This record gives sequence, C-alpha cells and structure tokens, in this order.
Amino acid sequence: MAINMEKGSVSIDAQNIMPVIKRWLYSDKDIFLREVVSNGCDAITKFKMLHPGTEEPMSVTVSVDKENKTISISDTGIGMTADEVRRYINQVAFSSATEFMKNFDDKDGEKADIIGHFGLGFYSVFMVSENVEIETLSYQEGAEPVHWVSADGMDFEISQGSRTTHGTTIILHISEEEKEFLEVWRVREVLNRYCGYMASPIYLKDANAKPFEKQEAQEDGTNKTVYEMPQPQLINEVSPLWLRKPSDCTEEDYKNLYHKMFGYDDPLFWIHLNVDYPFNLKGILYFPKLKNDFGTHEGQIKLFSGQVFVADNIKEVIPEFLMLLKGVIDCPDLPLNVSRSFLQNDGYVKKISAHITKKVADKLTSLFNTQRETYQSYWDDIAPFVKYGCMKDNKFYESVKSVLLLKTTKDEYLTLEEYATRNGEKAGKKVFYTNDAKRQAASVELYTQRGIDVAVMDTIIDGNFLSFMEYGNYPKDGEESLAFARVDADVSGLTEDSDEGKELDADKLQELFRKALGKDELPVKLEALANAEMSAMVTEDEQSRRFKEMSRLYGQSFAMPDQFTLVLNRRSETIQALAARDPEDETTALLCQQVYDLARMAAQPLEAEEITAFLNRSQKLLGMLVK
Repeated sequence: MAINMEKGSVSIDAQNIMPVIKRWLYSDKDIFLREVVSNGCDAITKFKMLHPGTEEPMSVTVSVDKENKTISISDTGIGMTADEVRRYINQVAFSSATEFMKNFDDKDGEKADIIGHFGLGFYSVFMVSENVEIETLSYQEGAEPVHWVSADGMDFEISQGSRTTHGTTIILHISEEEKEFLEVWRVREVLNRYCGYMASPIYLKDANAKPFEKQEAQEDGTNKTVYEMPQPQLINEVSPLWLRKPSDCTEEDYKNLYHKMFGYDDPLFWIHLNVDYPFNLKGILYFPKLKNDFGTHEGQIKLFSGQVFVADNIKEVIPEFLMLLKGVIDCPDLPLNVSRSFLQNDGYVKKISAHITKKVADKLTSLFNTQRETYQSYWDDIAPFVKYGCMKDNKFYESVKSVLLLKTTKDEYLTLEEYATRNGEKAGKKVFYTNDAKRQAASVELYTQRGIDVAVMDTIIDGNFLSFMEYGNYPKDGEESLAFARVDADVSGLTEDSDEGKELDADKLQELFRKALGKDELPVKLEALANAEMSAMVTEDEQSRRFKEMSRLYGQSFAMPDQFTLVLNRRSETIQALAARDPEDETTALLCQQVYDLARMAAQPLEAEEITAFLNRSQKLLGMLVK
C-alpha cells in the first residue's frame, strides 16, 4: 500500500520523560537550589525591566523548615497568572525567559541578563521532593493569586492561591531520602557554592530559629530584656568584582576576592578580562605561586554563566594549561546546562578559549616590556606554567617566546636571545644548564670560570621543555638551531690550548683506568681542562641521559646501560703522577678508583654500595698516608 506524505509534530509523553529528567538531567542533586533561585532572580530582573527605576526592595529568600520538612524559595519578582502557570510550568521545556525576551521591547538596545533558557530547571526540584507547591501572584493589575501543586511533575492541580504581593513562592516538601537538605548548614553550603554572586539579593532563613535575648537600654538607665528573631542571612554579593571596570578596582579589591575564594596566600598578579564584543566575557585570572610543586599543583577556575556558578575547571572553555591558574570566568551567553560534547564543538566556546589564551600572553609580554624587574621577580613562580603553556598551545608559544627567561646560577635572568648574544662562540651555540646547582657545583664552576653563563633548569617540567625547544617549535624563520647541554654532558668550551701533559699516553691511561675500575668498555679521554686543579670529570651523553630520566619519570624501566665517559685532565698533577706509577701496584688501582668516584660525585650521588666502597677506600688511603 502506498504511503501518503504527511506532516506533524513529535509529541512528548510526560510519563516517560519525567523519570529521565529527575535522574539524568543533572549530575548533582543539590543543583535544584541553583535552578530555582536562578528562576527567582530572573523574575526580579523581568520586573525591573518592566519597571525601570523602581525603588521597591527585591530579593529571593530561601527558608528551611526542618520541623515541617519543607524548603521555600520566595521571590518578589514578576509572578505568574494562571495562564502563565499553565504555559510555563505545565509544559516541559517551554522557557518563560525565552518568550519574555522575544516579547520585551528594549528601547535602549541593552540586553538584560536572563539566566534561564531551556525551561527544564524547575523540574529539578522533583529530584528531592515528594511533592511541590507554587504560590504566585502576577504583577499585572487585577491578577488573581494562583496555587499549583504536583506530586511527581506529571499530574497537577491549579486552584485559587493565597499570595498577596507579586512574586512566586515554591514550596518543596523534601522526601525522606533527601532530608540532608533540611539542614540549614547544608542549604547554606549549596547557596554559597552556586548562588554566591547572583545579581539579586538572596537570603537564607531558618524557619525553626528561636528568639534570642537582647538587653535594651532604658531612659532611666536600666536594661530591659527583649526577644528578637534572628534576621535572614544575606548569602550573595550582587556586584562581583569581575563585572566592574578594571579602572574601578583596587589592588586590595583583587586580593580580597582571591582570599575569599582561594585562601590566604597572596597571588602574584592577575588579569582582568572585560570583553563586550564579539562575545560577552568577564573574569579575573590569578597567577598563584607554583614553583617546583608544579607536578601536584591544581588550580581552580570557576565558570559562571550570568553570575551563576556552573562548574570548576571546564577545560572545554578554559585552555588546559590555564588550569594551573585560579580565578573566575563569567560567560553569560553560555547555557547553565550543556553537554561537554557541545562545548567541544561549539565555535563560540573555541573563540572564548582562544581569547583567554591571548589575554594571558599579552599580559606576560606587557609585564616584560614595561616592568621587567617585576616580571623577573615572578619568573621562578610562573616559569612552570609558562613552559607548560608553550608545549600545549603553539599560538601561546609564538606570543611569549621572546619573553621566555633563563635563570642563571648567578641569579640573573636572560632571554634566549640575550644568552646567545652574551655567550656567543664561547658556548658553541649551546645553552649550558644544571638541574642541581649545588651537587653539580664543580662542573658549573668550570663554565663560569670561562665566562659562560649556566642556566638553572630544575623544575619537573624542564626535561620535556628542553626537548620541545630543540625539536618542537624552535628554531623558525631561519633562526639558528638551539641545543641544551647539561654541564656534565661534554667538555666543549672547557678546554684550552696548553702544552701541559702532552707527553701523556691516552691509550695507556685508558687501559689503566679500565683495569682498575673493572670496566672494559669505559671510554676514557685525555683533555686539557681549563681548571688545572680538577683531576677528572665524568660526562654522559645528553640525549641518552634525558631518555633515561623521562622513562623513570613516567614509571617505565628500560635496561639501558650508563653511557659515561671519563675525561682525564692532562694538566692535573694527580693524573700526571698516576701516569708515571706502576700499573700493577695496588695503590695505583685504589687511586684510579678514587679519581673516578670523585668525578662521579661531582655530577650525581653514588649508590649505597658505591658510597660504602668509597668510604672504605678513603680510610685505607688515609692509613697509607700516615704510615
């Protein structure tokens, strides 16, 4: 049989969709308070739009009545007529905010901050309630109060209400399973988390609070005992700092907000985001002190939508490397409830993320160019963050590469260009560094005596960063290649033209040390080191050492043998004397072993058995000297 073309609308069966909404719409049950309080704030915003300049006090009050097992959320906003209740409450996903904005004629061309968009938020109350009531009265002249009640969000009753002033009160009869929300402290916790910065005053009231005694002074000088009820507690700050103009904010204001949200340590500095076009974005990003705890550090950036808290650390909106920072991002055009997959694929969100990255890069370069000393004072703390950002985001790297600093062992700060210019041919177009300036002090001194700066690269991220700089994004546009070498990687730049010890036989010395150490494959070189007092040093190939270190860092184990090279200093009297000794003499072997261990200790600690052998050998040699 042929099928005729027909058109129609898909119907939604509330019996089927309500269980889904109650169970899966929100990941956390406490979100119901955010949704209902947001609706109350929207109702107040609508009233103010319709009555510009009104001086009528307006607020949302959350009242907890543990004895009667209810939570009431009451606003002084626009209210609803019976028809509006039928339209906005009885029809799932019909957003009153959306319809209001379509119908509202904004003559001034300004966009009001209406939070709700989907019309699903109200139904979150059924996650915690065994039944729900609404008492509402529209602001419209001649409107009748309306009472609405439902046990499950599907069946309802509408009747004459009892409210006498415009606005809406939602009464939640909390189920036994969710009785934790009848504790005032728990409700306060939720309100502080989600509603602490909403645009209308929000109060919390304990309906079961008892009167307290108060002494009131009388005219005759006596005191009279009076009883007063505790006043509702103001929960939120209606004009948060990030919505103000940066020029209207003081350093104390910024620090106070940081302390309130994140603790008592002062931030290093901050970036105030204030964008109206091409998208609406407000916020403040703080740079905390990171230093070497980078590996365990976790920042906290709070995402708001129109002053309503959404979540912490939404990496789809905030670039991953910025998660090391702390702060607030407020995107009023983002819906409160949206999937991660939507955020990942939304072009608007990607533009926000890119803009935030650009503003951070601009702040860093501006600090460097205008307040270099201040920037340098921050560098030790922010270096891990900046390096991580370079590796994660190529555009960020391109923006900040000229302000990347190398801290030297002399506590100077040089850009890569400054390092190359200052050290020139002496460094052989390499950046020499140490990852442990104290332990590698002897090797460091060899370079500093030659006038070569040694950079300190001792954070957990530096191993990856060095490889990134060499092979990832540097050099570009015809720039010369850049290489990093640890101070014990080779002896380039440490030798000099000297005739001292030229008569020594390198092959015989290699054989002597290999036999004494029991290392038949040990490479032994003979060089004229600049420091005549240093008898020897141990070097290790830079790339193989990095590979071993990275494998250990990530919990991998590769059976790679150590690739040490023993460099003997032919200018050293010790080496010259050893070369003249009987290779078969036991003392000669002991001295060779001692030279080797001292050279190794200048670069890294000996293992337990090795240090024991070194100490025993030292005692034996001392004994020989005093005989």
